Amino acid sequence: MKIIQRLFTRLVTISIAILLQILFFLFIIVYIGRMFPFFYICFVGFSILIVIWIGMKNDNPAYKLTWVTLILMVPLVGGVVYLLWGNKRLPRKTRRDLEHFTATSLEYKVQDRTALESLEKADKDLAVTARYLDDIAGFPLWMGTEAEYFSTGEKMFTRLKEELAKAKSYIFMEYFIVEEGHMWDPILALLRKKIASGVEVYFMYDDIGCINTLPKNYDRKLASEGFRVQVVNPFRPRLNPAMNYRDHRKITVIDGKVAFCGGLNLADEYINERERFGHWKDTAVMIEGQAVWNLTQAFIRMWNFTCSNQKDYLDEGAYRHTIGDARNDGYVQPFSDTPLDFENVSENFFLNVINHATDYIYITTPYLVIDHEMQTALCLAAKNGVDVHLITPGIPDKKTIFKLTRSYYLPLLEAGVKISEYTPGFIHAKNLVVDDNVALVGTINMDYRSFYFHYECGVAFYRCGVIRAVKEDFHHTLRHSREITYAAAKKVPLYERVIRSILRLFAPLL
Repeated sequence: MKIIQRLFTRLVTISIAILLQILFFLFIIVYIGRMFPFFYICFVGFSILIVIWIGMKNDNPAYKLTWVTLILMVPLVGGVVYLLWGNKRLPRKTRRDLEHFTATSLEYKVQDRTALESLEKADKDLAVTARYLDDIAGFPLWMGTEAEYFSTGEKMFTRLKEELAKAKSYIFMEYFIVEEGHMWDPILALLRKKIASGVEVYFMYDDIGCINTLPKNYDRKLASEGFRVQVVNPFRPRLNPAMNYRDHRKITVIDGKVAFCGGLNLADEYINERERFGHWKDTAVMIEGQAVWNLTQAFIRMWNFTCSNQKDYLDEGAYRHTIGDARNDGYVQPFSDTPLDFENVSENFFLNVINHATDYIYITTPYLVIDHEMQTALCLAAKNGVDVHLITPGIPDKKTIFKLTRSYYLPLLEAGVKISEYTPGFIHAKNLVVDDNVALVGTINMDYRSFYFHYECGVAFYRCGVIRAVKEDFHHTLRHSREITYAAAKKVPLYERVIRSILRLFAPLL
């Protein structure tokens, strides 16, 4: 019975429908190509033109190389497949909507210039990074903000419930995965009480992220209980390149005064109520004060972009007045990243910070699938004498991606980068801390998916007290991790090296 149920899940049925479309499409091309030599030559010639076009595009070189390899392997269908699946060109309506919401958001962009001017006087290198996030991503730098760091999902869960109980006006929540259980059920009960008391609750979740964790039409169920709900990028049975673009963000905003961000989704493994891959190590932050506005704005932008009905749009101006204030503790800059603007904001933030490091770079990430630019930056920092140390999982959640992660060990170790694996289980924390001056806590993995294909978010801290907490947590995690030596990384069997090399070729698509 369970096998039958699994065979008829929404994920399986839609995936089969899409696969059948692909097979039918490929069959038609192959059939026409074989029956009519002229069309065969046309299809192959078209693929060659696509390869030339890809070479001229301003995409990541590794991404381009992957597609060129695939197209040349199957030239009869490769060019057309790229247009359907690999080309990042947006549909006209999506492009118009994006331009409209970007222009609208700029009307409500507020920047206390004293924060950026103050940081420029204190540290010009940090100010360069902050200015990039302001000018390019549209998220200003703030003072008047306090932060609390959570070194475990359990601690964040406790504080989240406490703050949700205090809500008086509105609650914004946006998550990649939501699953009924010990974590979501009490939060849901709290939200229901808040709705009954007159609090507006806006809830967003990613369709593919929740496709195996929530019942069908769960959004309708929530809507019937008074929730305002949006399902991001619904997974439908048709070929659609936008399926690649998933909402990986985790945001909660309460009354515009308090916000949460980090690696935690709303499911039991994140608070170790259910063991899947050993102990689940995750982190998050809560901010209070002026910088909350950035996450409020990020949520509203995504909400409006997802809405199919104009009457459901949120007016950013209506929420601007709720901006909070708190004791000043350094400089805070929450930001989000979208795959639709062709600007790799998250990766560029990492590169900016790494390239300016002088003492140490500590990173925790569940996946290490990086491009040549990131690998070069990490290796160069280590060669310059910077203490570069990465922590990855000891027990993986995806074995193929874990093999790919380990394929990067040898060149990094050879350059002097240190790598440790979290032996108790799976580390899902996405943290960066550098030189006691800057830290990042958010949803951004060090992989192609986060840097190029997902909607992501994070909170950057400059010269804040919370930076010390992130650093101390790194050292605490390190005590429960096993350092990988160069000698150990080199003793990989030949067949495993071959597998990893093949996976590296297709890393941008995994």
